[in-house]
Amino acid sequence: AASGGEISRIALALKTCIAAVTASRRGVARTLVFDEVDAGIGGRAAETVGRRLKQLAASDQVLCVTHLPQIAGFADCHFRVEKTESAGRTVTSILELDADGRKLEIGRMLSGERITGEALRQAEQLMKAAAE
Repeated sequence: AASGGEISRIALALKTCIAAVTASRRGVARTLVFDEVDAGIGGRAAETVGRRLKQLAASDQVLCVTHLPQIAGFADCHFRVEKTESAGRTVTSILELDADGRKLEIGRMLSGERITGEALRQAEQLMKAAAE
């Protein structure tokens, strides 16, 4: 039995393989959604997944929920989604991040609530490496 993350990664692999073949035959972009494609992976594998997602995003719209900074660094557009409880109700807020906001959020993903200078430098490096 495959976990949700494993199924998502299998879908990513399949969609990456067929994207190049179908791109030349269609004129309509797809919207691909990956929910926590990072489940159960780390470092090197996360970078590979991020690169695949970036590759897919060249021809299709890709929405990805991730908790890993290695994947978030590849985003062209980054949103922070937060859930809070208010008066017994769960409230969700969504904020689009600019470049500085992305660096702060990726730094938070790396270091937790207390964002260190080292985490911010590493966040900047992840974003630069993904842009290459």
